[in-house]
Amino acid sequence: MIFELCTDALEGAKIAKVYGAKRIELCSALSVGGLTPSPALTAQCAAIKAVETHVMIRPREGDFVYSANNIEVMLKDIQLQAEAGAKGVVFGCLTSDNTIDIQQNITLVEEARKCGLECTFHRAFDFVASPMEALESLINIGFNRILTSGGKPTADAGMEQIKQMVEKAKGEIEIMAGSGVNSSNALALASTGILALHFTSHHATAYELGMGVSNTPNPEKIQSITALFS
Repeated sequence: MIFELCTDALEGAKIAKVYGAKRIELCSALSVGGLTPSPALTAQCAAIKAVETHVMIRPREGDFVYSANNIEVMLKDIQLQAEAGAKGVVFGCLTSDNTIDIQQNITLVEEARKCGLECTFHRAFDFVASPMEALESLINIGFNRILTSGGKPTADAGMEQIKQMVEKAKGEIEIMAGSGVNSSNALALASTGILALHFTSHHATAYELGMGVSNTPNPEKIQSITALFS
């Protein structure tokens, strides 16, 4: 099983290395589902060579329907993250009726490929109206993997759709389960045939006066999950 730790800090990358995670998904603003982190932070995490750094490319919170200006920002962010040492990028573009925006995703994937980066389609997938049709589109566009909770708030609740996705993908794209993954459901999720598990490992503390949420690494959580597969 491949483990991917979602983190917003260098400390998360260090923990990922200790417990054998293959990669991190590096974000800022985890409280809103993750936004693009600074290239400086990417460079720090990428310096930990035993763990791949895959970077969220999401310029704003909210939906996944992007303007032409948003796409220009995302293209530049892909370039900057590649220069900082990222191994991959994580993004997803939808239309206003919750289908895959084919052209926008092609544009971003092509840029990522020029930069030598892998591409993950993130949980925008869980908003699509026709997941199996969307799966085919993402294979054709050339994504390496899909991060999904099976269209439900948690991967545990979406397990049946995740299993169907694995069967339909036939190894042409990696299906990675994420959202609510923990030691009590990791083995059940693995039984769907997925190749990877995605989860956070931190304690969140909210600050007063609207200053947001601070995340403190929680090694016990990643250890409790990875130990199940050792």
